[in-house]
Amino acid sequence: MNANSKTLDPEMLHKMNAYWRAANYLSVGQIYLYDNPLLREPLQLSHVKPLVVGHWGTTPGQNFIYVHLNRVIKNNDLDMIYIAGPGHGGPSLVGNTYLEGTYSEIYPNVSQDEAGLNRLFMQFSFPGGISSHVAPETPGSIHEGGELGYSLSHAFGAAFDNPGLIVACVVGDGEAETGPLATAWQSNKFLNPASDGAVLPILHLNGYKISNPTILARIEKEELEQFLRGCGWMPYFVEGHEPDLMHEDMAATMDRAIDDIHRIQAKARNGGDASRPHWPMIVLRSPKGWTGPKEVDGVPIEGTFRAHQVPMLVDAGHADHVGQLESWMKSYRPEELFDENGRFRPELAELAPKGERRMGANPHANGGILLRDLRMPDFRAHAVHVPAPGAVDGHDTEVLGGFLRDVAKLNQAPRNFRIFGPDETVSNLLEDVFEVTNRQWEARQEANDQYLAPSGSVFDAMLSEHQCEGWLEGYLLTGRHGLFNSYEAFVRIIDSMCSQHAKWLKVTLQLPWRRKIASLNYLLASHVWQQDHNGFTHQDPGFMDHVINQKPEIARVYLPPDSNCLLPVFDHCLRSRHCINVVVAGKHALPQWLTMDQAIVHCAEGIGIWPWAGNDRGGEPDVVMACCGDTPTLEILAAVSILREHLPELRIRVINVVDLMKLSPVGEHPHGLSDTDFDALFTIDRPVIFGFHGYPGLIHRLTFRRANHHLHVRGYINEGTITTPFDMRVQNELDRFHLVQDVIDRLPQLGTRGNYLKQLMRDKLVEHKLYIDVHGQDMPEIRNWKWRNLE
Repeated sequence: MNANSKTLDPEMLHKMNAYWRAANYLSVGQIYLYDNPLLREPLQLSHVKPLVVGHWGTTPGQNFIYVHLNRVIKNNDLDMIYIAGPGHGGPSLVGNTYLEGTYSEIYPNVSQDEAGLNRLFMQFSFPGGISSHVAPETPGSIHEGGELGYSLSHAFGAAFDNPGLIVACVVGDGEAETGPLATAWQSNKFLNPASDGAVLPILHLNGYKISNPTILARIEKEELEQFLRGCGWMPYFVEGHEPDLMHEDMAATMDRAIDDIHRIQAKARNGGDASRPHWPMIVLRSPKGWTGPKEVDGVPIEGTFRAHQVPMLVDAGHADHVGQLESWMKSYRPEELFDENGRFRPELAELAPKGERRMGANPHANGGILLRDLRMPDFRAHAVHVPAPGAVDGHDTEVLGGFLRDVAKLNQAPRNFRIFGPDETVSNLLEDVFEVTNRQWEARQEANDQYLAPSGSVFDAMLSEHQCEGWLEGYLLTGRHGLFNSYEAFVRIIDSMCSQHAKWLKVTLQLPWRRKIASLNYLLASHVWQQDHNGFTHQDPGFMDHVINQKPEIARVYLPPDSNCLLPVFDHCLRSRHCINVVVAGKHALPQWLTMDQAIVHCAEGIGIWPWAGNDRGGEPDVVMACCGDTPTLEILAAVSILREHLPELRIRVINVVDLMKLSPVGEHPHGLSDTDFDALFTIDRPVIFGFHGYPGLIHRLTFRRANHHLHVRGYINEGTITTPFDMRVQNELDRFHLVQDVIDRLPQLGTRGNYLKQLMRDKLVEHKLYIDVHGQDMPEIRNWKWRNLE
């Protein structure tokens, strides 16, 4: 630490320290006070909230960071946003956006006067008020931080394709122990200094979590520095507790970091230096609960884990703490910070940037303001020619890859669209996108590498679902478009991240000042029914169940049966706003059922009868055969062909579902069907055999309120191993032979003819097992099966 630094003149040092004191004062007031916001009268217990909750420990450090970021923004005219990894430091971000004026502009009732201060304090962690973390309601936030681990991933997602933006990302030392954050340090291998913005991580070492020390605060400085350097960073350390010295050191260090960023970018943009830089970062070591109570009732507080949440209780059982709270708050000298009307003094307020340069008002933190529509190609140009249902086979995701290639090509200048995925773009047959773009990669390249370049529209060279999800979320939240492609089973790794994003979308729908953003789109391929060699570990269709637990305004799930249906579905998803779209599609060759014109109509409706597959147009069906998903559609139609061949008098209706949420009642989901429409499709009393891609219980859950809710659903029942494609269906009883038996069991009027057909199906199952045990592949009649017109 250089105590003689001249970075700050005495007046600026005094003002910055006063600004910091103001932020700390507002933070304590938010946690504790119900009334008397400026302590204009002696503090009493009635001025304190009945239930005091909140997090103090990280807050003063974040206030310190914020005032120093304000300084470099003003001095350098920076375009900067702030991400708070320790999300429970909510008092800091709320207080600082209040001091800079943004909060009152968005929430005029929280005015810049004593009455506004009182509302600011009372609303915090109070019924009908705001939460204790950096929530969607907080201006300038794109990261809630209630669940730790994703701050740095979001920061990089925000910086991609934003060459003028710097994302200051505060990483808590507790958060740094999570798997996603520990991996996120490697994100600097993907940041292009020529075309992307910059991320300035600020690792905040305050030493403790809720009740334990943090690892990075307890290892030696040399070891920490080696770790960060080994991850490709240039760490600068600011350490101490004495405010004046810390301000001087932080100001000098912040200037150095900003200079490094500008130098790196200038070399890449003006000098063509393509070498991977070592980006700067700051390690701030300060006491937990800095400037708070040193001890309470003889127990140390500041600099210990006890400062993490509320550092001292102030209630009827601890009324003697009222005086200590008053002394603590008065130590910030509020009379020097706020005038007689309760307004922040103008000579201090001038330290904040102006207009959209304020971090609380930066449009990148309200990405819908910057959102531009994608330039979309005509998906019809990629149509598969289907002369008759099932006449040709196709690889659905391979067809989609051509469409996505065209989307990427149309949205490269400036880039507004990216594909994210953990090393699965080629595996999922989307390789056509590499005809027009590359994988972005800043690390060393070798001769046999494929599609790697310093700039590209694809991020799939990191094998971390957490990073890909976090990058995409940050990209979307700052006003761009994209998709996440993954193996179906392993997208479950980011279940919780998806939930947190859904919560963000839900809350922001209720905030008029928050603009809608592009939807979070998932393409799930390599799905449960295609794991010929990977086995049981790769078999889990439960992400759909997880997503439909989110609010109906947000959740969408699509299971197109073929390529021509997949194309309009994905076109719709990429155009949509503020949703989570899950699309499940296969990459193996499967029959193609609909022409493009038919597919467009079918997908627009989301559900419908396939009249060419059934024979019930002359009256009510004896049985309804429904399907949802590419493999269930194949097996249902194969079962129908068996039934129509052996029991031609049986009237069968075939229904295909593309939009899973169509099964919901109209009042429970925006896409739901009315009871009248549902009954018209499924009847009110005829047996329904339903082949479903995922867990059967999901269909029962969606339909249990219907008149004809006794559907007989076949789907994945957690049976699987390394086996043939058809045997996977047999093990889970989704195959054509089990489906035919289901129909017979529910139509006793079939009598002897039904019994003989059922015996034939049992024989076929035995024949199948004997065949695959010897030959290692499915029987020719399965492999070569084709739908034929039975009219």
